[in-house]
Amino acid sequence: MFAFLLIVQTLIAVTLISVILMQRSEGGGLGVGGSSSGFMTARGAADFLTRSTAVLGGLFIVLSIVMAAIAGATRQPTKIDTSLANSTGGTIGQQPQQAPPQQTPTSNAAQNQQAPAVPPAQ
Repeated sequence: MFAFLLIVQTLIAVTLISVILMQRSEGGGLGVGGSSSGFMTARGAADFLTRSTAVLGGLFIVLSIVMAAIAGATRQPTKIDTSLANSTGGTIGQQPQQAPPQQTPTSNAAQNQQAPAVPPAQ
């Protein structure tokens, strides 16, 4: 329904733009010359374009309000997928904790003798 209303809104907007651009800024309408009788005289065109601008503008505003109401009413709350947190065995963002290796005092002394005092440059 929302997609259909969005398409109708777009068509109304394009039509409204074209109707506005067809009007003369002095209020002369299309400025079409010719006979003084008939439907599309200069005055008749100005009245037609003015009325169609008002109708299309009103439709555009009403349709905008309706679409905003529909979008607000059909909005679903955000859902967080926690299935990955259960599969790793921990919470998201935390590394699994490992126990430090057990070292004896003799192994510490052996490591100190083997390791250089200054790390080699790479």
